[in-house]
Amino acid sequence: METARRDSIDFFLGATTPAGFKSYFEPLRHEPGMQMYLIKSGPGCGKSTLMKRLARAAEQRGELTQRIHCASDPDSLDGVILPGQHRAIVDATAPHVVEPDAPGADEVVVSLYHTIDAEKLHQCTDEVKALFARNALLRSRAARYIASAGSLLLDSRRAEACSANFDKVRRYVKRLCTRVMPRTEGIGSEELRLLSAVTPKGEMFYQGTAQALADKFIVFRDDYGAVSRLLLELIRAEALTRGYHIITCPCAMHPEDKIDHILIPELKLAFLTDNRWHPVHLPSVQAVRCTRFLDRENLAAYRARLRFNERAAAELLEQASALMAQAKSCHDELETYYRAAVDFGKVDEAAAECMEMFGLK
Repeated sequence: METARRDSIDFFLGATTPAGFKSYFEPLRHEPGMQMYLIKSGPGCGKSTLMKRLARAAEQRGELTQRIHCASDPDSLDGVILPGQHRAIVDATAPHVVEPDAPGADEVVVSLYHTIDAEKLHQCTDEVKALFARNALLRSRAARYIASAGSLLLDSRRAEACSANFDKVRRYVKRLCTRVMPRTEGIGSEELRLLSAVTPKGEMFYQGTAQALADKFIVFRDDYGAVSRLLLELIRAEALTRGYHIITCPCAMHPEDKIDHILIPELKLAFLTDNRWHPVHLPSVQAVRCTRFLDRENLAAYRARLRFNERAAAELLEQASALMAQAKSCHDELETYYRAAVDFGKVDEAAAECMEMFGLK
């Protein structure tokens, strides 16, 4: 399990899930007032370097900066968001392709294709195509392992649901929200971000982001997800009704129907789910064991099934990460061909233009 440094605000906006690649780049572009800068280029052509440079400059100016990491290579950036400016710059190429709806109005295309010497790259056409194909094959195999793990984890969640007292969960959330979330006159709003993902380094969880945005933590310990799923759904609804801006973090394994974490920066408050896939290690938390909402005797009947699912899912995700690591190595080799054909002087010029557009020069 990898984590980020405490003072950094790090998220993912895309990840390989049991349902395929899930991207939150589209919801980002529809956040109120958001202006998008869409970088278009090939691999190894300086996209991530450009965005890291911009992020450092923004942070040095004291601007709140969200770094969006690539789940296929967490050391690389897929985007940088400056919430105070309502601007974001993102890698708009596959697998998270973003095309402008209103070019020049809501989106600005930052093309780096002109930095590539196509004639030089053309000399390596066969090698480049073979590496693209191998990378896609490895990613596809990894996705199948993740899909299989997702099926097992969903089975465990359903087994736990058979033992849950959901009325008790609802009563608890009402009391909790009354205590920690006073009503405001504001209108609730929401950002969608991922705090965790399956990566070549294993399951990564950006716990440091919660520490950067909150100093009060309510942590739900839930091994299987049925209880925490309802808890977070109800808390989300209450927070929006009470007028807060929230950052909702879906589950990386089941993003369509399960929330894992909710951050409320205005209250410096975070609701986090703690389990083996993203263990929470924080001091002074309010810990809630979700077994309090379960019929433990009934759940015991599923113990062998739950243990098997957990072990098998862990092995499948380990294999998925290994395949993703192979795909990353393949991508790294692919980048060497592109880097040899790129004029990085032109990339520096494009970076300087981006700095000026963001008022960071």
